[in-house]
Amino acid sequence: MSNVYQFSATDNKNNELSLSDFSDKVLLIVNTASGCGLTPQYEGLQKLHTELSQQGFEILAFPCNQFKQQESGTNEEIQQFCDLNFNIKFPLFDKIEVNGDNTHPLFTYLKQQAPGILGSKSIKWNFTKFLVNRRGEVIKRYAPTTKPEALIADIKNLLAQ
Repeated sequence: MSNVYQFSATDNKNNELSLSDFSDKVLLIVNTASGCGLTPQYEGLQKLHTELSQQGFEILAFPCNQFKQQESGTNEEIQQFCDLNFNIKFPLFDKIEVNGDNTHPLFTYLKQQAPGILGSKSIKWNFTKFLVNRRGEVIKRYAPTTKPEALIADIKNLLAQ
C-alpha cells in the first residue's frame, strides 16, 4: 500500500528528508506563500502546531511561487519572513511546484488521493491543505480559504486514533 512515507523532499536548508521521518504522526501538508492574501494563515498554523505537536501532530509547509508569483523570495528570505512575522516552529521545505509538468511527486500523490471540487486534480491556490493520518494515508483535502482553526476537530480525531 502506498502512503506519503514513500516520498522525500528537500527542506529549506537543502537537506533531503524522507517523509518516513514523520511516520506515526498526523500531518498537515500545506503549499504556502509569503505574499498572498491568505498568508496570515501562518499564524493559525503555528497555533495548531503549538497546541498539538506534543500529541504527535506536524505541519509540513511547502512554499510555492506558481500563483501570481506570491512566493518569489529565496529559501532564506522565506524563513526570515516566517520567523519575523509568525515565529513558526514547523518545517519549511524548498520551494516547489504543485501543478504542471514539474509538480513535486508528493503533490502529485496528494492530489490523486484527495482530489478537489468536482474531482479536480489541480491545486487552485496557496494554502491548500492535506490532512494525513498516522499511517501516512491522505484523509482529506481542504480549500485554501479554510482557516487552520477549522481543522482542529479533524486533527484531534486522528490524534485520538
